[in-house]
This record gives sequence, structure tokens and C-alpha cells, in this order.
Amino acid sequence: MTAPDPRPLLGLMLGDMTGIGPEISARLLAGGTLREVARIAVIGDARVFELGCRDAGIAPAWRSCTSVAAIDWSRDEIPVVDLGNIAPAKLPRRENSPESGRLTGETLQHMTQLAQAGEIEGISFAPLSKAALHQGGWKYHDEHQMFAAWNRHEGFFGEMNVIEQFSTFRVTSHVALRRALEMITPERIAAAVHLADRSLREAGIARPRIGVAALNPHCGEGGLFGDEEIRLIAPSVQRLAQEGLAVSGPVSSDAIFLKALKGEYDGVVMMYHDQGQIATKLLGFNKGVTVTAGLKTVYTTPAHGTAFDITGQGKADTGALEQAVRIAARMALARRNSKAAA
Repeated sequence: MTAPDPRPLLGLMLGDMTGIGPEISARLLAGGTLREVARIAVIGDARVFELGCRDAGIAPAWRSCTSVAAIDWSRDEIPVVDLGNIAPAKLPRRENSPESGRLTGETLQHMTQLAQAGEIEGISFAPLSKAALHQGGWKYHDEHQMFAAWNRHEGFFGEMNVIEQFSTFRVTSHVALRRALEMITPERIAAAVHLADRSLREAGIARPRIGVAALNPHCGEGGLFGDEEIRLIAPSVQRLAQEGLAVSGPVSSDAIFLKALKGEYDGVVMMYHDQGQIATKLLGFNKGVTVTAGLKTVYTTPAHGTAFDITGQGKADTGALEQAVRIAARMALARRNSKAAA
């Protein structure tokens, strides 16, 4: 009897074809560095994969498959499950395209259905355009809310941004700053910290150390610049620590990243979007990864965008996409092992 393959089975979506997604996907897979990490099936249109190969200036061995189940993993070619749904010659490049956004969303929805059916264990996708998705009919603020709807998720979920040194999580995300201030509650703070703890454990950290950022300058300076730290954040952190989580704070946001860089924290929980994004983009733009944390399905993607300015020039960096696939593989394997143990 043949032993089951220990590598998780991931689906890779080529991203919005108007940008660098096809190129970095083709180059990354052709390099073969991830073969020991996961079994990776490209899910999408074979013509878009061919476009990526041309952009990258490479001619790797690949084969078209009718389904994930039909893939022969003993072969060396890159498997492409051809959906035949995107004709690159009919769509523009280097600009947002509503039609490309619609088709990108349809491909991701199909992959989610594959994951829900147990045919793949996680999804990584090359950069997409939120604007194109929205223009193409997917009326969500971002892809994370779209994924949550497809997974029929109830409860807290959020974006996890991963760089080499640490990961960040958010109490509030893609909302106006004025609205974000209204949304900061003890319940949301606790949910974000629990999400951080659970997600970092899935990423391989046995006991995550989590720092919680303050909202106001200098932690509010004892209430002089605002009292949210006194009323909301500090009591929430104290209760979470009493539950047994390795959490501390609030820490002024002009100091918390210095502490994380020194290795004091594995994860940082921010109060609002840019409080964390500015730091992670500055420290790890070409290596940063975005994870949709808290859902039944694993989703990971590079933290950078579609890079229309260099699309088709054969010079896009694959670093962040590689890290996204590696993180998806770790999370998928952790969930597999957890189910086996249960």
C-alpha cells in the first residue's frame, strides 16, 4: 500500500491577468523550489499561464489537466487545471479591467468550492485588483469579506500580514478612520488577539507572544491625549493575559515595532489599518504576505499589488508569492494534523 503524500495540496491562482500575477506564478513554479513544500496545482486558464511564461521569458514543462483528481503527481511537469474561462487576447493589460476582475473572482470562487469539497487544502493567489473585482460585480470592500461570505463565516476574522520578523493583525480594517475609532471595543480587541494567537500557532509558533498597540500618541499620556487605553485596551489585555495568552500592552505604536524587531513579539495587534501596514510595507515590501485569518479555507497572497508599471517586462520579483505559498503549506499541514489528532 502506497503511503499518502505528506505534502499539502494547494491551488495557485494566477492573479489578475492584467498585472504581474501570471509572470511571477510561472517563474516561481518553473524554478522548482517549492516541490518539496507542497503539491501545487495551477487553477485557471492555460492561456493565462502561457502568457505568464512569455512575460517571464521561460518555457517550462507543463501539462493541462481536466481536474485536480486527474493530476499525476509522479510527473515533473507543472499541472494546470484548465478552466478555459479567460481569453487574454480579448482583455487589456497594465490597467484595471472589470471583465478581468469578474473572471478573477469566478476563478477564486471555484477554488473555494474545491477547498470546501476537500480537493485542495489551501489557496494561494498572485496579486489581484480590489478595484477590478468590485467593478466586475463582486461587491465587497475587499477579498477577505468576499472569502468570508463564500465560507458562510460567522464571527470575527481578519487580515494577517506576515513579514520575516513578525506578523500584524487588526482590530479594525478597511473602513474610514472615523468609523474605525467607533468600532474599537473590548470584544473586538479580544477577538483580534485570539485570532492572532490561533493563526500564529497554525503558522508553527507554539506559544505566540503578542503585543497590543495603543491607539493614541504616547498611549494617551495618562488620559491627556485620549482615554481609550485606560478604558478599553489595558483592561482587555489584562483579561486576556489572565486567560493564559502571552499578551502585553498597550504599547505606543511608535515603539511597538522596535520591540517586535528586537524579537519581543511574534505578532502585533493594531487598532486600525495603516497603523500596521506602514510598518510592514516598509520592512518587507517584496517579501510580505497577506493571510485571510480565521476562515475554514486557507487563503494567502503577496502583500504587494498588480504592479502595472512593470507588467510584461520580465523583471517582477517572486519573493512574496513564494512566501505566500510556503505559509499556506504550513497552515494547511497544521490543519490536517489537527484533524488527524482529533
